[in-house]
Amino acid sequence: MNLIIPKDYDPKLSIRETEAAIRYIRETFQDEFGKQLNLQRMSAPMFVEKSTGLNDNLNGIEKPVSFEMKDMPGETIEIVHSLAKWKRMALKKYGFGLHEGLYTNMNAIRKDEDLDNFHSIYVDQWDWEKVISKEERTEETLKDTVRQIFKVIKHMEDEVWYKYPQAVYHLPDDIHFVTTQELEDRWPDLTPMEREDKIAKEMGAVFVMKIGDKLKRSGKPHDGRAPDYDDWSLNGDIIFWYEPLQKKLEISSMGIRVSPESMKYQLEQAGATDREKLPFHKMLLNGELPYTIGGGIGQSRLCMLLLGKAHVGEVQASIWPDEMLKKCQAAHIQIL
Repeated sequence: MNLIIPKDYDPKLSIRETEAAIRYIRETFQDEFGKQLNLQRMSAPMFVEKSTGLNDNLNGIEKPVSFEMKDMPGETIEIVHSLAKWKRMALKKYGFGLHEGLYTNMNAIRKDEDLDNFHSIYVDQWDWEKVISKEERTEETLKDTVRQIFKVIKHMEDEVWYKYPQAVYHLPDDIHFVTTQELEDRWPDLTPMEREDKIAKEMGAVFVMKIGDKLKRSGKPHDGRAPDYDDWSLNGDIIFWYEPLQKKLEISSMGIRVSPESMKYQLEQAGATDREKLPFHKMLLNGELPYTIGGGIGQSRLCMLLLGKAHVGEVQASIWPDEMLKKCQAAHIQIL
């Protein structure tokens, strides 16, 4: 458990005012985001059958919460980690066309999460996915989409400032782009997360690209990424420098999704070729799924960022260790 206590913290808003602001941010952002990217809101599952291969296995070591239901004996049901693969299947199933997409309100449990100011075992995000053409699987498509998302976040800053001028956290005017290899070349002696802190502080807002494959100097990935949804050469994270905690704050993980060729390569690199037998992976390798771009945008993290909060527990209800709760209370951090 890592906890940063900012000096002389002032939450600005009461708990009830914060709750009203959370509702406003969530409702306004999803409407603007959907219009900007041409996405339709769709209902999504909270759990999936393990046998489908649809659950996100994140870094490959986190275990999903699972159970068996009475009417399906012998079938393991898993609480989702995210909907990365389900969304691509849904686009095909529901007949979405080129440049059309969907977004969902995704709720997940990640019981193995390391808790800190930004991380909770409860994950709430807008999961989204959009159909693109094979020819659009390019860095330029990725960067254009990142700029669109950043534009909506900046617009939300203005909206929140209008309603809560005393509480809004001001964001940089532009977002920059950098690859994980460029970060390693520049700061080879730092850890990947220290490099992200450095570049976020320097740039204000940055999209860190190409996460998952091995870097040239260390021979290790910048960070873990599952091999069967993002294309490791066409993905990245949107991060902001967050002055209240003197740390980078990741808002979104996203990317152009794997093609049959890139998934085959990535499964080999990850030692996970056994997944090729699962229903989702079979469909993808057979070319039966559309080419897509997609990702997740943290709902609580966006509220935390825009309202200048010191702990994600101020904008979501979850479970926290007693030690963390006591330290937050002493620092006037209002955990829900």
